[in-house]
Amino acid sequence: MAYRPTACQRMYRLIIVRQTIQVEEGQARLFDEVRYRFYLTNDREITPRAAVFKANGRCDQENLVAQLKGGVHALRAAVDNLVSNWAYMVMTALAWSLKAWLALSVPEHPRHKETHRRQKHHLLRMEFKRFVNTIILMPCQIVRSGRRLIFRLLSWNEWQGVFLRVVHAAWRC
Repeated sequence: MAYRPTACQRMYRLIIVRQTIQVEEGQARLFDEVRYRFYLTNDREITPRAAVFKANGRCDQENLVAQLKGGVHALRAAVDNLVSNWAYMVMTALAWSLKAWLALSVPEHPRHKETHRRQKHHLLRMEFKRFVNTIILMPCQIVRSGRRLIFRLLSWNEWQGVFLRVVHAAWRC
């Protein structure tokens, strides 16, 4: 439908999506909850379904800002002066970039291309706190022996295979 917000001079396209959620406990259905989602756009050429999918695809930026605020605490003022707070924000944003770099450098072998692509996507969308707990805080023993370093992983988690593939690809470069 056409809609003109109060402060605007021109008309926009308003798409309203009704979502019915069945609230259940166990196997008993308690009630239906109805939610409405509103999408405002100036693109009148695409279908309403395509406009909703396009808007939902851009929500990753909102998730990034939410992660920088709550997960990484990049936007928290930790110290009493501006320069220190700026340095703190830059360090935490770099840590977030490290997560994205690791996700984008996961090699995809032709034999397991679909599985590796799915792992890359999950790692890229992983919340920062989970990334720290699964990848960064992976317990490792470092032993220097015979002019070489030996890294012994002391525990196992589901992301160890992905981590080792990235390390192997990085060592070959």
